[in-house]
Amino acid sequence: MSVLDRLFPSFFNRTDPRAEMTPLYAAIVAKGREPHWYAKGNVPDTLDGRFDMIAAVLCAVLLRLEGDDAARQQSVWLTELFINDMDGQLRQIGIGDMIVGKHIGKMMSALGGRLSAYRDGLKASGDLDGALVRNLYRGASPSPAALAHVKDALQRFWISLGDASAIDILAGRMPR
Repeated sequence: MSVLDRLFPSFFNRTDPRAEMTPLYAAIVAKGREPHWYAKGNVPDTLDGRFDMIAAVLCAVLLRLEGDDAARQQSVWLTELFINDMDGQLRQIGIGDMIVGKHIGKMMSALGGRLSAYRDGLKASGDLDGALVRNLYRGASPSPAALAHVKDALQRFWISLGDASAIDILAGRMPR
């Protein structure tokens, strides 16, 4: 270790602490991209639909982790990974620098609203149907069978998250 490394360890240590959340974020995206959401649940397989489905899975994970004080910082890093990914996705589809920030702001607002809606909807007495129609289907009511499929799958996922340890979740070992 050089003298500079010892004098300024945080300045020369360039490892990103969010990197430890990459396996979890990849698992969230994979869960949100499972074909059943789109085939049986009629979630639109569009840029917006994929955003909404991944956000729903991310919200379930964040809500599970918010009850664990030891996971508070990791939840922040996970949210930052989501923001960085959405920023990259917007740039990849050709949205310019001047507008990306505005879109990211809207996405963060949408994520905050979804966290609140799913927090209430996933409670035993909550209105998950309403939360899904507003946030996942953007107000367009899907068929009862499609809504039931997404609701049941999301509730099963939510319950399995509650049964999983925070350590397993943070390591990206998502329950089925």
